[in-house]
Amino acid sequence: MSLLLCLLTPSALSRLLFCVVGREMGLEGLQLTGCSRWGAPGNRSLFQDGDVIIGGLFSLHYIPSAVEQDFTKLPHYKPCTGLDLQSLKYMYAMAFAVEEINRNSSLLPGLKLGYRILDNCGRYPWALQSALSLVGGDAHICSWHLLCPGKQQQILRPLSVPLISFLASCPCLSDGSKFPNFFRTIPSDVYQARAMAQLAIRLHWTWVGAVHANNDYGQLEEIQGKGVCLEFIEPVHRQTIVRDAKRAALTIQAATARVILVFAWYTDIKKVFLELAKRNVTDRQFLASEAWSTSDDLLQDLTVSKVASGVLGVAIRSSAIPGFENYLRRLHPIYHPDDEFLREFWEKEFACSLVDKFPHSPSSSSASLPLCSGMESLEGMQHPFVDTSQLRVAYNVYLAVYAAAHALHSLLSCCNSRVFLNSLFNILCFQLMQHLNKVNITTPHGEMFYFQGADFPPSYDLVNWQKTPEGTLRLVLIGRVNGFDLYLNESAIQWSTGSNQVPVSVCSERCPPGTRVANRKREPVCCFDCIPCADGEISDKTGSLHCERCPVEFWSNVDRTACIPRQLDYLSFNETLGITLTTAAVSGAIVTTAVFVVFLYYRQTPLVRANNSELSFLLLLSLKLCFLCSLVFIGRPSVWSCRFQQAAFGISFVLCVSCLLVKTIVVLAVFRSARPGAEGLMKWFGPGQQRGSICFFTCVQVVICAIWLSLSPPMPQRDLGFRGSKVTVECAMESVVGFSLVLGYIGLLACTCLLLAFLARKLPDNFNEAKLITFSMLIFCAVWVTFVPAYVSSPGKYVVAVEIFAILASSYGLLLCIFAPKCFIILLRPEKNTKKHLMAR
Repeated sequence: MSLLLCLLTPSALSRLLFCVVGREMGLEGLQLTGCSRWGAPGNRSLFQDGDVIIGGLFSLHYIPSAVEQDFTKLPHYKPCTGLDLQSLKYMYAMAFAVEEINRNSSLLPGLKLGYRILDNCGRYPWALQSALSLVGGDAHICSWHLLCPGKQQQILRPLSVPLISFLASCPCLSDGSKFPNFFRTIPSDVYQARAMAQLAIRLHWTWVGAVHANNDYGQLEEIQGKGVCLEFIEPVHRQTIVRDAKRAALTIQAATARVILVFAWYTDIKKVFLELAKRNVTDRQFLASEAWSTSDDLLQDLTVSKVASGVLGVAIRSSAIPGFENYLRRLHPIYHPDDEFLREFWEKEFACSLVDKFPHSPSSSSASLPLCSGMESLEGMQHPFVDTSQLRVAYNVYLAVYAAAHALHSLLSCCNSRVFLNSLFNILCFQLMQHLNKVNITTPHGEMFYFQGADFPPSYDLVNWQKTPEGTLRLVLIGRVNGFDLYLNESAIQWSTGSNQVPVSVCSERCPPGTRVANRKREPVCCFDCIPCADGEISDKTGSLHCERCPVEFWSNVDRTACIPRQLDYLSFNETLGITLTTAAVSGAIVTTAVFVVFLYYRQTPLVRANNSELSFLLLLSLKLCFLCSLVFIGRPSVWSCRFQQAAFGISFVLCVSCLLVKTIVVLAVFRSARPGAEGLMKWFGPGQQRGSICFFTCVQVVICAIWLSLSPPMPQRDLGFRGSKVTVECAMESVVGFSLVLGYIGLLACTCLLLAFLARKLPDNFNEAKLITFSMLIFCAVWVTFVPAYVSSPGKYVVAVEIFAILASSYGLLLCIFAPKCFIILLRPEKNTKKHLMAR
């Protein structure tokens, strides 16, 4: 069932449309190719005036099933018969909600809601006519812009009329692109199917049969995809229910499955139950959908009770509406003279005629009935109509009206309410839809209600049909479903077999290739799970009992059906990490070159000449080599690359640190020679001695690398220890001692340079390079101290990435800390690039 809701223009009184139609006839499926007069379902309606009129469309009557369904070929209609008391209760739930809202001073203050309720008789054309009547004002005239020939359109979408449903659970309606104006206060059937699948799996029912309505309601995809096998699927049609019920009963009788899932309307399954009763099939366990799990018509039928005892069902969440029972009991035709539906109900239930009080009423034409005395009353009467102990669908109607009212309240709160009411026809439907999406209210149970897109958050009751001493069935609550969580009290269930044991209905197909048989404990041998083979294992036969492990250099494919060679994995120039590191290395080399050019251009300035400009150029050259040596680590390892990368790394960094060490010694020597008696100190640290020192320090590293690479060099090797689809190709360190000596020597020079620079940091000069060296060496040491544990713990190709990162980080640290301040002065503060400024204290 569905609900339309919109504020329309340009009528003087905007109408908020709330339309309810039968579950089996959702308006989304109606398409027209031309205009035609279908006839009228009748003029009966229920109306209450107000500032804003809420329109409701309910299936209050039904037509006998023998009526032909092709309405376009019928010149006239048979009259509606059979007042549906449940739908009547839904209608009064709407009326009660409107009256309750009008009494609420905090919701829509100063605004009175009214309603207009129509009966569609449970048929497509009449539902459409009534809906168009509420939308456009005339049910008997085709609207040409909606129904123009040659244009198949969904009826309500072109108008952007917000549609709120309290019983339309079709999953298709969740498609926001097709139904952007649709909302509902009942969960989608997708969630119901998942709940039924959860219940079946919880009770170990993996082999079941299914009977389903042959329409949008009978969807079984979610059941089949959740680990439940269906032995058979029997569709039933409303138009051919007698024949379909016999066929379904024969199938159930012959099937091996002992659990039958039924996704159909209660009138359809009743026919199936009656056929099963004729065949004395009483040992099946039925799993019910919400469409029939709470049907009073089935529960009170003695014949049905012989077949359907122990039914487990998913039901719409039961909720209470405070004051609703008193409202229903106070209903009386005398107090509601315009309510033709109430008069019809009154005459039927009390078997009396109201023709003397309402002589012109078509529902009061039963001359054979005695006249009503006026003393008839629903007060104190036990009747299903006034039973509000378990309100389910009626509560959805109640909730839908409140959702509409809160959306309207939110819309009116956006501006001055009184001014807004004077021009209410200016409200657009899409504005109301925006506020519907934001509805967030608290239910009488203290639960939060809101729309998930167009849907309602899933919540169900789990019920069980249990026999009473009178032979009928009663409904017992045994659990609930909230979202994906299922709560079940198995000890409270009365099973169809009459015992305390859960009925067994299990079976499994043979496991396909890529899986293995896993027998379940305490269950028959034929009942098993198909477990996918683990990574690195395969099974290439159907029904394999075990999975075979692949050889060391092979790995299983995605389907676990064959062993394939493991892919080689290394840090390459094509992947994101390799590109990032390459970009950082090349950028560092370019920046170093740019600094070199700046220093070369300003080589005659005091700042460049200070502390031996030759050392600065040599330091820049060594930094460039440091940046470029990191590129050797990227790419597939080979014999030459494994040897060259460590040598290039060790020698480049020793050259760089040696330059810094000598510069630090020169700074100390210059300031020490300024003291009395130390004038000859600088002759031991002239340019020749500086170049010689750098050459000596570097040659020591060259000797260490030569010995290491000649005795036990790194070699490319595949790491087969890590089990996975990829095998890492890396440069294996044959001699950890050699690599440790290379790092240790760099660390020795760095620590010495840091110590000397720290001692020289407070020497009196306006520009003391020792401070820059101190900070740069702190960063350098911090990077390489962190490098050791990261290098040891990194897996596969990330070992190489960690070493490259350490190289780049330390190189950038040296470049920026030492040369960034100098370039700043040279390029942006040339007035400070003077000997006087540099020598100032």
